[in-house]
Amino acid sequence: MSLADLNAMSADQATHAFMQCCTSSTWVARMVEARPFADADALYTAANENWLDLAEGDYLEAFDGHPKIGDVSSLKAKYANTKELASGEQSSVNEASDEVIDALAAGNSEYEEKFGFIFIVCATGKSAVEMLALLNARLPNDREAELKNAAEEQRKIFHIRLNKLV
Repeated sequence: MSLADLNAMSADQATHAFMQCCTSSTWVARMVEARPFADADALYTAANENWLDLAEGDYLEAFDGHPKIGDVSSLKAKYANTKELASGEQSSVNEASDEVIDALAAGNSEYEEKFGFIFIVCATGKSAVEMLALLNARLPNDREAELKNAAEEQRKIFHIRLNKLV
């Protein structure tokens, strides 16, 4: 698909395309409305601007669209509408030892219990061991700091997916 294709889509088609990048319905609606984009820079600028001032519930909605790191069955079941663009994002988890996978699962449960949402990290290019280290480093944070961290990681993720989209 090209940027011209994205600009020419119906609102429903564009909604579907943007939902593969981020599952915040407010962000998606803003992106659909922001079209047409003059160039890729305009697309990425709009993506950032439409992300920065969302309400907490919008961020949580986006986070809810992600599988738990290390939970491959969750990736298949919960995130089917982003399957095309999310494929490969957690590929390094598949190469991890059972010990690391178990530690990721335990850490993710602790994180979710503490903060009320799953651990969000831009996993592209990171090994499972690196993701576990990031998870452990972020666990001591307070909820406000973690909401900001997770929102920034989500922003990185949708930029990668926008790149794949156009």
